[in-house]
Amino acid sequence: MKFIFDFLPILLFFVAYKLYGIYVATAVAIAVTLIMVAGFWLRHRRVEKMHLITLIIISVFGGATLALQDPTFIMWKPTIAYWLFALVFLGSQYIGGRSVTERMMGHAITAPARVWRGLNLSWVAFFVVMGVLNLYVAYNFAEDTWVNFKLFGLMSLSLVFILGQGIVIARYAASREDKAEEES
Repeated sequence: MKFIFDFLPILLFFVAYKLYGIYVATAVAIAVTLIMVAGFWLRHRRVEKMHLITLIIISVFGGATLALQDPTFIMWKPTIAYWLFALVFLGSQYIGGRSVTERMMGHAITAPARVWRGLNLSWVAFFVVMGVLNLYVAYNFAEDTWVNFKLFGLMSLSLVFILGQGIVIARYAASREDKAEEES
């Protein structure tokens, strides 16, 4: 479900861009994100922090794009989101006792503190690099290339990174299953 929540606004932005241009695509992305956050709230009576942050960022940067008729703002949106997530993940290393990564997966995986730190810091590095890549493409290539990169490039890089994380995590998930079998 989370993948659909993250992917749908990007996909609809892409389709709207190809059919109507950057400004309609921006309005579509704002509307879809707002509808999805509202739908999540209606269904669960809560809003995920990441969804709310994404909604705020798309509303501010997308709104600026529409109000000023300048696509630069929407092109900065992925970078701002990535860098904010990097700050949150980095901050979690020092605040709250457990990193974001451990909070999200600690219920399913038992791993040493150094592994959680490493996984969390790899997310920080990933988000920083993704933000830089987005700006590089936005400022060095045509708008159409940036839109394609936003959908295909950033999404592909994310999937590859998540698979890499999965390989590291699988070792600890297996050891947790082995411990559970030994205890029963």
